[in-house]
Amino acid sequence: MKFLKRLKALLLGCLLSPTLLLAQNGAAPAKENLTLEQCVAFALKNRAAVEQSLLDEAIGEREINANLSGWLPQVAARYGGTHNIKLQQQPFGDQIVTLGQKYTSNVMLEATQTLYSSELLLASKAAKFSRRQLDQQTLNTKINTVVEVSKAFYDVLLTQEQLRILEVNLQRQQKQYNDAKSRYDVGLVDKTDYQRASITLANIRSSIKRAQEGTKAKVAYLKQLMGFPIETEVQLEYDYTRMEQAVLVDTTRIIEFANRVELQQLQTQRELLRLNTAYNKWSFLPTVSAFGNYNWLYFNNELSDLYNQSYPTSAVGLQVSVPIFQGTRRVQNLRIAQLQEQRLDIEMENTRKAINTEYQSALANYKSDYTEWRTLQNNLQLAQEVYDIIKLQYDEGVKAYVDLVVAESELRATQLNYYNALYNLLASKLDYQRALGTIDINR
Repeated sequence: MKFLKRLKALLLGCLLSPTLLLAQNGAAPAKENLTLEQCVAFALKNRAAVEQSLLDEAIGEREINANLSGWLPQVAARYGGTHNIKLQQQPFGDQIVTLGQKYTSNVMLEATQTLYSSELLLASKAAKFSRRQLDQQTLNTKINTVVEVSKAFYDVLLTQEQLRILEVNLQRQQKQYNDAKSRYDVGLVDKTDYQRASITLANIRSSIKRAQEGTKAKVAYLKQLMGFPIETEVQLEYDYTRMEQAVLVDTTRIIEFANRVELQQLQTQRELLRLNTAYNKWSFLPTVSAFGNYNWLYFNNELSDLYNQSYPTSAVGLQVSVPIFQGTRRVQNLRIAQLQEQRLDIEMENTRKAINTEYQSALANYKSDYTEWRTLQNNLQLAQEVYDIIKLQYDEGVKAYVDLVVAESELRATQLNYYNALYNLLASKLDYQRALGTIDINR
């Protein structure tokens, strides 16, 4: 009997399981709980800019292979057919001789092999630098992704924390409003106390609505940066204690320009320009290639008999093309390439100065934001203590309601300013790390 009951329960579960699955599919979208590291890792694989950069690498690799394909043998087949309406005539003594036949055709198979070419030599030498340039572009995209996603993550947390603070204040203000109304009803105070409470209550509700809508927009922006599915809701996981510990960074480090991907890209571009200059020098050299062909020729005065008999010919040879004079074009191109190198040298030096300015600004912002955060951290404790004391004094009838309103407003402002300062500090830390070139993309 027990076995039969279990069997019935199993069969019933199998019958109901499709219905349950359909009900789940029709329910609200599943939520994903993501930490900062998970958000960044997801973005490094799924962000549109990263995917496009990886596709650019694949395209670039194909272009390199296409440029190098000129070193391989080039094989072509040609076919031709001609109807000679008027044949050539040639006088031989007293006679006029008609040359040729009415119908002609040929099929030729030809192969060529380049032995030396300046363009192919340039393509061979530039291949590794082109690959490096594509890799550096992907690296730069990933660095920007880490910074932008991290900032967006912190921004969402900031707004959510502001919302939490406002909701706590709303509950507290609602209680104060009820207390002030009760006191007014029994004649202990005039109506200005609960009217002030009502005004503050309305303002807090308005701020909560603004924060709620702001959170939606910022979450949508974070999902866009991550390449996250629109249908799936995101719930961020965080620990403010860890975040407060993560704000510290070594401010004594000296910037190393070689770590910046922007300079690495310019150095790769310089190598390519040097090769371009060399190519313009090589353009004075000849192009050498070997060839071989086999040609089937057909002649007949009748179209139906044209392909009855073939007259094949074949040849092999070496072809050398020497550019002698091209109106100073090669000289001008060589000078252009040299000037482009000089221009890039100036750009590299200016980029070094810009990076140094970015580093100094990021360091200054981090230090000032850190000082502000520590100051607001102390102020938060003081504001909480002041509010608690004034609240106690107000409950005892020592302080006026206006003093309580001021203390509460200062506490709320200090709380919001504290989390603003924490967000600014974390963002400044990211800018400082990017200026140093120490952003970790291997997450």
